[in-house]
Amino acid sequence: MARLIQRGAEAEICLDTWLGRQVVVKRRVPKPYRIAEIDDLLRRQRTRKEVMLLYEARCAGVATPVVYDVDLEDMAITMQHIDGQRVKDVIDTLNGEEQRILCRSIGENVGRLHRGGIVHGDLTTSNLICWHDHIFFIDFGLGEKNEGTEQRGVDLHLLMEALTAAHTNPRLFAWVMEGYTATFPDAETVRRTVDDIASRGRYTVKP
Repeated sequence: MARLIQRGAEAEICLDTWLGRQVVVKRRVPKPYRIAEIDDLLRRQRTRKEVMLLYEARCAGVATPVVYDVDLEDMAITMQHIDGQRVKDVIDTLNGEEQRILCRSIGENVGRLHRGGIVHGDLTTSNLICWHDHIFFIDFGLGEKNEGTEQRGVDLHLLMEALTAAHTNPRLFAWVMEGYTATFPDAETVRRTVDDIASRGRYTVKP
């Protein structure tokens, strides 16, 4: 029997079984404030796009859940259940060397995504799962195919904010960038964009 584990603005996430295995089902829910035909079109497009991004990310060498089934009538994706721990929950339990190895691996994988022309769109430590010595990237609902330096910088800036706001070691993001530099050829340009995005926030005048 399906069990709801998360309800977001766009989708419901349930644990269920499919052909005898435990799976996650992500279903995009209807929005009553939108015209029904437009709502159906948007949800169908976003469902297709997320499936495509999950597949292309795996092709780029990044661990993502395997997609088992796509239902474009119910706007649902049935995928592998990654029964691991969120980076958000585990990173502060590690010693410094373990944190360095983890963060470098995250950075290497972000570099692979970006090299493959993919931006995640919601790159937080809640969407990174440690399981069987791999880091799985989940929830590509806000992702897109985009090779723009600005979009890549936004991806990394969001991760930087997640690491600095919720975790104690100030070196975490520097280690991420070490890994990113190892796999993304134009890492320095993206790093300057991250700094520029951060400075815009610092110097924004609050009303």
